[in-house]
Amino acid sequence: MIVHIVMFKFKEHDKEQNILKIKEMLESLPSKIEELNTMEVGVDFNGSERAYDMSLYSTFDTKHGLSVYATHPAHLEVLSFIKEVVETTKVVDYEK
Repeated sequence: MIVHIVMFKFKEHDKEQNILKIKEMLESLPSKIEELNTMEVGVDFNGSERAYDMSLYSTFDTKHGLSVYATHPAHLEVLSFIKEVVETTKVVDYEK
């Protein structure tokens, strides 16, 4: 199994609204992308200086499945909006 984790730090402009919109957009992807097994989107409540605003945890059967997800038009649409409203992202992909 492949695990894909992303953390997002949003720009301040319309931050809360953009967090909710991205969360909704991401949570719609499992029904659109067959290779995407599971997805969990979490919004930070901590608010500390070290904290990121949102995290994404998703799983795939294979590295190829992750690759299909990364280039799928539905994901690319979400990614386009993310690039507009997110300041920084961090990612880790690993095999479990």
